[in-house]
Amino acid sequence: MFHPSDIVEVAAAVITRLDGGFLLARRPAGKPYAGYWEFPGGKVKPDEPLLHALKRELMEELGIYVEHAYPWITRTFTYPHATVRLHFYRVVQWHGEPYPHENQELSWQFSNNVAVEPMLPANAPVLRALDLPPVYAITNAMEVGTNLSLQQIRHAVEGGARLVQVREKEMTHESLHVFAGEVVALAHRYGAKVLINGDIGLCREAGADGIHFPSAQLMNITELPGIDLCGASCHNAEELSQAERLGMSFAVLAPVLPTQSHPEAQTLGWRKFATLVRGCSLPVYALGGLRQDDLTTAWEHGGHGIAMMRAIG
Repeated sequence: MFHPSDIVEVAAAVITRLDGGFLLARRPAGKPYAGYWEFPGGKVKPDEPLLHALKRELMEELGIYVEHAYPWITRTFTYPHATVRLHFYRVVQWHGEPYPHENQELSWQFSNNVAVEPMLPANAPVLRALDLPPVYAITNAMEVGTNLSLQQIRHAVEGGARLVQVREKEMTHESLHVFAGEVVALAHRYGAKVLINGDIGLCREAGADGIHFPSAQLMNITELPGIDLCGASCHNAEELSQAERLGMSFAVLAPVLPTQSHPEAQTLGWRKFATLVRGCSLPVYALGGLRQDDLTTAWEHGGHGIAMMRAIG
């Protein structure tokens, strides 16, 4: 059992190009796990702010100056030689051309087709998280009608949306089965993935890609089903912790802003959202009263992206 003071704090960078490629570095000879690939970064000095450590390490290792970086996820991993806590930032703007100043190799890769190996063991969940798109679309057919909802989904996936949740709690099972099948067929034509809210059986019947657990269901399960993509709705720290313990693919945290469906509900606001997701090991989508224009704000506060219902079309 390790003591918290024994954890090595590390600032790690997901340096991202406009085409979605990100930079990996191969550890040089003489370091633990020499020859393994990892995200650039390094140890945080005592009392050093994380972002300062990130900028310092990238200047020393790669010769680049970080102009814009967003806090993202935090992963703790125990190696034979040390326990490390990796604070990941997504670096989206920098000055200079990355150059290996410490005898490491560099390679630009893509999350859905990483062509270098071996990767450090701590990075497998990070690569899966990077494969999640920035926008999570949620259906609203019972309010707008199934035809209009399908039109909205078509418009969203044609515009690049790659993750859709079928969430229709008031729909009859028969109608939901038909609707879910139509959404799956439509989304798959554009390379988008579909999650079904709460119903594992329907998820499998409809050929969907994953399951999304409502918060009440989340708190009553002890392990994940054999489904690759699992999301969860959360509203507080306890529910986020449960999602982490179960190893969910991602979480959705709400409501951030006032919503049309629940105008009187107490909202988190961006400051509380940032506090709750800080240090979280899962990518977290912000939900509640949000539009596409709020995406950058979500990134600035540690979110992976935004989830939208009424604004998807």
